[in-house]
Amino acid sequence: MYYYLSEVLSVREFSLSPSEAYIEHRIFDTTPIHLSWSFRSEKQKLLNLVRYNRLIDIFLRVSAYSLQNHLRTTVPNMGQIETDELYVAVRNTGQQFVIPVQAKGGTDKIGIVQVQQDIALCREKFPDLTPRPVAVQFKSGATGDVVVMFDLVAVADEIKVVDEKHYRLVRASEIGGDDLRAMAATDN
Repeated sequence: MYYYLSEVLSVREFSLSPSEAYIEHRIFDTTPIHLSWSFRSEKQKLLNLVRYNRLIDIFLRVSAYSLQNHLRTTVPNMGQIETDELYVAVRNTGQQFVIPVQAKGGTDKIGIVQVQQDIALCREKFPDLTPRPVAVQFKSGATGDVVVMFDLVAVADEIKVVDEKHYRLVRASEIGGDDLRAMAATDN
């Protein structure tokens, strides 16, 4: 059974890497054009693509709202921590979530300490909401960047991946009937 942390885990070997086994889901790129010219870093670009394309909503099947980005706060027994972006969300059943997002660009990897800190933040600052930590990173390839998203959970004393999805952002004109039929066949 999955459950979310109520205290900090012991540090174990943990590394998130996109699996090559997952298919790419083609999503309309709705990023405002003027923003795409002004990204200062790969991490900032990634966070903006996630926000403006509503990828948290699509990935977790919730209605999510960005609460704050680059949140710096303190958590008892941890000190100061930073979360790249924080969302609040609701599922169609009314269940409410707090979704901390860690983003990494380039060759940087999400570490277990960051996920632990995110979960501790959620428990401390939003005790009535269900934490749902998410990690995002780019997977670069010959045909451009793909946004890879990981839904994470604490199981016993380990962080586990509940789900992983790969999203390629494309112009609307790049999605045709064959793409729509392929997406319908892989709906889960």
